Amino acid sequence: MTAKPSPQPTSAKTARRPPTRRRKPPLGRIVLYWRLLRFDRPIGTLLLLWPTLWALWLAAEGPPTWQLLGIFVAGVVLMRAAGCAINDYADRDIDGRVKRTRNRPLASGQVSAREALVLFVVLSLIAFGLVLMTNPLTVLLSFGGVALAFCYPFMKRYTHLPQVVLGAAFSWGIPMAFAATTGAIGADVWLLYTAAVLWTMVYDTFYAMVDRDDDIELGVKSTAILFGEQDRLITACLQILVVMALLMAGGKFAAGSLYYAGVAAAAGLFVYQQYLIRHRQRDACFRAFLNNNYVGLSIFAGIVADYVTKSL
Repeated sequence: MTAKPSPQPTSAKTARRPPTRRRKPPLGRIVLYWRLLRFDRPIGTLLLLWPTLWALWLAAEGPPTWQLLGIFVAGVVLMRAAGCAINDYADRDIDGRVKRTRNRPLASGQVSAREALVLFVVLSLIAFGLVLMTNPLTVLLSFGGVALAFCYPFMKRYTHLPQVVLGAAFSWGIPMAFAATTGAIGADVWLLYTAAVLWTMVYDTFYAMVDRDDDIELGVKSTAILFGEQDRLITACLQILVVMALLMAGGKFAAGSLYYAGVAAAAGLFVYQQYLIRHRQRDACFRAFLNNNYVGLSIFAGIVADYVTKSL
């Protein structure tokens, strides 16, 4: 018989060495960052953009300058991406236990918490650089916007009203747009801001209804849990308040009939959303959330069309 070769001796240092972890190539990391910042899901950017566009057109009483439009559109894209990075950082221990979010890059361990924080800081600084091209009042307001964006993801641990904080953050472009355009913020601006905050509360409650069962199990707070069986009634009441605030804002800004037609279209979409959530099914609630993109578009179209007809 042929003797089997004896195994090669293994040193203690070699035995304890952990398996090497292959680092993703640069292109692979770019894809992960793209997903982390939700560039593959633009709905959040659009919902953040619409109130800002309303404000820019109302403040300028027509089309804003190309410079301001570019600054604010780029700022919205950057700050929404920064908000996603800090949101996933805050929820890194929660997202992995929720079916809808368990495959997010940070929750799945493909992106580190440090990378998410660095992205938040870098994107916020770039957005701040854009704001520096406006005026001192807008620069001052930008600090409030960053604070809101940073605080929101942590609110769901302490209050059932994180949607209020999100509304404040998503609507912050309104006072900033007026400050950058006119150099002042009047009471009419805060009326429009209130409408946008209430609107955000509505659609983010629909969004929270999708994860309500998981959130209850994990101890995460939201308006969907707070409202309970009265969720449909309360969101409908909030939608009525949104319409009322928009109608009042139209009076403050001397809006014409096409503006009110846009608000009427938004009201019709609100009715449709209530129809969608009538059985509180996850997919239907998510569709109701997505439908709010058309609400923002309807109001913006009404504002633009109103100013176009006035200029003829």
